[in-house]
Amino acid sequence: MVLDEALQRLHHTGPERDGWLSNHAPMAAEALVRRDRAGVVHRWLDHYESRLEERPRGIAPIPAQEWRDPLGDPVRTGDWLTFFERETTLAPWRELLATWWPRLLPGIAAGATHGVIRVGHAVRALLDEETPERVAELGDGLAYWAARWQPLAPAGEGPYRRADPRAALDAVPRVPDQRFGIRNRLAQLAHLPQFPRAAGAVPGDGDPAPRLAAIVAAAVRRHTTHGYGNPVMLVHAATAPAAVLRTLPALPASLHPASLAAAWAASAAVTAAYSPRTAAPVPMNAGEPDPDAVIDAAVRSADAHAIKFADAAIESWTGTGDPALLLAGRHATELISRPA
Repeated sequence: MVLDEALQRLHHTGPERDGWLSNHAPMAAEALVRRDRAGVVHRWLDHYESRLEERPRGIAPIPAQEWRDPLGDPVRTGDWLTFFERETTLAPWRELLATWWPRLLPGIAAGATHGVIRVGHAVRALLDEETPERVAELGDGLAYWAARWQPLAPAGEGPYRRADPRAALDAVPRVPDQRFGIRNRLAQLAHLPQFPRAAGAVPGDGDPAPRLAAIVAAAVRRHTTHGYGNPVMLVHAATAPAAVLRTLPALPASLHPASLAAAWAASAAVTAAYSPRTAAPVPMNAGEPDPDAVIDAAVRSADAHAIKFADAAIESWTGTGDPALLLAGRHATELISRPA
């Protein structure tokens, strides 16, 4: 299997590069295989792999009962990788996921949400087929999430609840200072009076899965009109909740409500951090988009964010049939590929 070959090829690499930029290779490889583009995976990795760094070494073992202290400490990344490498051998992967998901979920902002996104790609692959490489990738994703664990400002309650997820995203307040990176922007949420109410007002009613799917679709569509503000970072308003949605089938139903709430809070936080004040006109591109054209454009761009967003857009389109989702996937690639 191409995916297992790619994961084995990447297992020696660390979860970050150049300071704290994420290693997108395992996630992009899974997305490409999912979209029937296995034939380009190794060629894509040939170009991307030179950017990656070696798997970090640990400092000291993390005892199983003392996991709280090193949570969110990136200096302990190597220790977390070793910890989960061991944990994947001690319990079935679903059991491991059910244990650690509620521990890590409050820190969903980890690595600019890449922690949960990497776990979501690993779980989707495992639901297709359980292999040693995919189990190991789940462990690495959990380790990255644990090392970069970062909570958002506490959610609250208030009058901002909306049935329509798009209207709810439009109502999310913007952070006042958008000059710096995501850690600076997310830190401002604690001082933004309206944000706790917006983050706590999960849109929709009923079961978590369809509500979460509607949030993903709304965030995908919204990228078409607001993605110009920061095409790469606003991708995560959709791909973070998409990762949670992919994970739901592997989780106990008791964890679904909290998963929905955290996914919405993450999407709202990214929207608050990067969304521009005004919407751009919907692009009137010639021709009806189709899923093959959307993923092929992302592959040609060679950009991991474009590939993962196209994957999420196609996945959402599959569930709704809304061509606006494919348009969003194609337009996002155009924005991401545009020269700065």
